[in-house]
Amino acid sequence: MDIFKAMAIFIRVVDTGSLTAAAAERDLSPTMVGNHLQALEDHLGTRLINRTTRRQNLTEFGKAYYERCIEILSLVADADALALETQTSPKGRLRVTASATFGTERLIPALADYTARYPKVDLDVVITDAVVDLAEDGFEAAIRLGNLQSSDLIARPLAPYRLMICAAPNYLAKRGEPRRPADLAQHDCLAYTYSSRSEWRSAQASWRMTGPEGEISVPISGRMQVDSAQGLRQAALAGMGIVMLPEIMLSKDIEDGHLVRLLPEYTPPARPLNLIYLRDHRMSPKLRSFVDFVVERFSLKP
Repeated sequence: MDIFKAMAIFIRVVDTGSLTAAAAERDLSPTMVGNHLQALEDHLGTRLINRTTRRQNLTEFGKAYYERCIEILSLVADADALALETQTSPKGRLRVTASATFGTERLIPALADYTARYPKVDLDVVITDAVVDLAEDGFEAAIRLGNLQSSDLIARPLAPYRLMICAAPNYLAKRGEPRRPADLAQHDCLAYTYSSRSEWRSAQASWRMTGPEGEISVPISGRMQVDSAQGLRQAALAGMGIVMLPEIMLSKDIEDGHLVRLLPEYTPPARPLNLIYLRDHRMSPKLRSFVDFVVERFSLKP
C-alpha cells in the first residue's frame, strides 16, 4: 500500500463527502477508492469513517487522523518543493551585511568570484559595525564579530578575527620600540572607541595578549581614540602612535614597510567571526549559494 496515496484519497473522501465524488475527482473507480480506504483502516487497525448507504461520518479517531494527514502531506509537499528549489539556479536580489573591516578588506573583493559564479544573483551589501536585526531589517545573512546571542539564528563559524600590534617606522624612530608589553605604558596607543553595548568596550582601557608568561592585560593610554578601524590605521601610518588592529587590515602595510609589527611573541586574542542567518526550513537557492561560498572561502582550514 502507498500510504501517502491512501492518505490523499482519504482526505478527498472527507472533503467531497462520498467515495463516488472522490473517485470521480481522482479518476478512479468507487471500488478502488473503497479499497484504498479499507487498506488504510486495516493498516491503522481502526475505523476512520462510519459508512451507510445514505451518509458517512468521521469517527473520533478519523477526525484527528484527517488533520494529521493534511499536516503530513503538506510537509511532504514542502520537502518536494525544497528539492526542486535546490536544483534551480540561484537568482534574485540577496541582501547581506558584514562588519566594516571584514566587509571592506575581505568580503567585497571575494564577491567578484561569487558574482561570476552566480550571475543571476544581484547583491545588496551593507557594510556596518552596527548589530542589525536580520528579520526586521530585511537581511538574509550577516557576517558578524562576537558570540551568537539569539537562538533564532544559525551560525556558521569562520576563521577567527586575528589582531596584531603595529606602529610606523617614523613613530618608532622618535619614541623607540617597545620590547615587552609593560613598555606600552610609555607610548601613545591609539584606541578603538567601542559603543557602550559592545562586549569589547573594556578593551579601550587595556590590551589583552598571550605570551611566554600566559595571558596578560596591559593598561594603555594615548592622546587619541577613534571609532573607525580605517581611521586608526591612517593615524598609525601618519606616525601618531601604536595600534592593535585586524591582521587582514595591516598585513599589506607591513609587507610594504609602512608599518612594523611589534611584540611578535605576544598574541592578542582572536575574536569569533560567524556567518549567521535565520532558521528557515526552506532556504532559498540564492541564500544557500551565498552560505556555501562564504564558508568555502573563509572557514578555518584544517
